[in-house]
Amino acid sequence: MGIKYGLLFSVLVLLLLALKLEAGGIVIYWGQNGNEGSLASTCASNNYAIVNIAFLVVFGNGQTPVLNLAGHCNPSVGGCTGLSNDIRACQSRGIKVMLSLGGGVGSYSLSSAVDARNVANYLWNNYLGGQSTSRPLGDAILDGIDFDIERGTTQHWDELARALSGFSQQRKVYLTAAPQCPFPDSWLNGALSTGLFDYVWVQFYNNPPCQYSGGSAENLKSYWNKWTAIQAGKIFLGLPAAPGAAGSGFIPSDVLVSQVLPAISGSPKYGGVMLWSKFYDNGYSSAIKPSV
Repeated sequence: MGIKYGLLFSVLVLLLLALKLEAGGIVIYWGQNGNEGSLASTCASNNYAIVNIAFLVVFGNGQTPVLNLAGHCNPSVGGCTGLSNDIRACQSRGIKVMLSLGGGVGSYSLSSAVDARNVANYLWNNYLGGQSTSRPLGDAILDGIDFDIERGTTQHWDELARALSGFSQQRKVYLTAAPQCPFPDSWLNGALSTGLFDYVWVQFYNNPPCQYSGGSAENLKSYWNKWTAIQAGKIFLGLPAAPGAAGSGFIPSDVLVSQVLPAISGSPKYGGVMLWSKFYDNGYSSAIKPSV
């Protein structure tokens, strides 16, 4: 292959990768079960457009940050630095890899605007494009930060988003969020109101008023329309990947494909589907991917 045609081929590959999310992609959370397979194998499945490494469970309010990756590795003794190779392998496939903050366990909060900026600086230097001698995941540079805030405080998340966004002048920092489907989300409304978020995957599960239930998607569709009206890049439908992954809100793959996706995918804001989590995804993503 000559240089000219080789360059053309490379450009076409990049264009196809860029269109990956435009056509609708699947987002997966990885890191909370040691039996879910490696990060590299997760990306090698070619089912996902974005992987959220979960979770940074302790941060803010003067606390020493703690990363919890369940049975995968122990970051407190430097045991997770080898994940850099996995992260780069994912990124070489055009898959974005995020660090997810919070989750349903842990101890996290922001006490002030200064605290928010300090957390942003920590994230930049230890996970993003900055420099630190103690990067928990090694020297790979993550693509951005996911806000999965479900406890602590409703304050100062907007300031954290603005501080992280400011680093995009040096290197793009993607901002994503996982609010609950009741609108507006009590924890993340302030942050989302900044309009700085590239992708928002709304948790349409464990929330009976707005999730799929009783064979009806009407409540889901109604709240989906509210969420697609916010100022954000793309909105994703967040779902459990299996009945056991959540207390309620699971949608069988055939129902999702035949009833739900056709009703929501026409929105210009539609980005795809987010699944909790890799451990529970035993064929669900493969079943829905052609229709997402």
